[in-house]
Amino acid sequence: MIDRLKTLARRLKADLLALSLAARDPRTPWVARAWALLVLAYALSPIDLIPDFIPVLGYLDDLLLVPAGLWLALRLIPPAVLEEARREAAAHPRNLARSAWGLGLMVLIYVALLLALWVWWSGRW
Repeated sequence: MIDRLKTLARRLKADLLALSLAARDPRTPWVARAWALLVLAYALSPIDLIPDFIPVLGYLDDLLLVPAGLWLALRLIPPAVLEEARREAAAHPRNLARSAWGLGLMVLIYVALLLALWVWWSGRW
């Protein structure tokens, strides 16, 4: 079981790298690029939707949201672009580091969500 999880983690890492490369390809539709950017920002951001120190739920978002978002992003990218990105990722593997851009984007998304919640809540009174 441990070997299977390690294989799955390596595949997830390779797919994130391929997604990063495919999102930069001009043949990728803008919807797929936007979704890929959100998935990569969330996956590489040091800020999680649910903090990791919360028992069970903290890791549950990483175990469900990242793979689900990645699955959808890979389905939105044209197959030819995805195959080319996967070949390039396999030929030149590199680490995807935590991203300052990802952190910034996730902070902006969280602030926008909090602002929308505040506007909704204040409109109720």
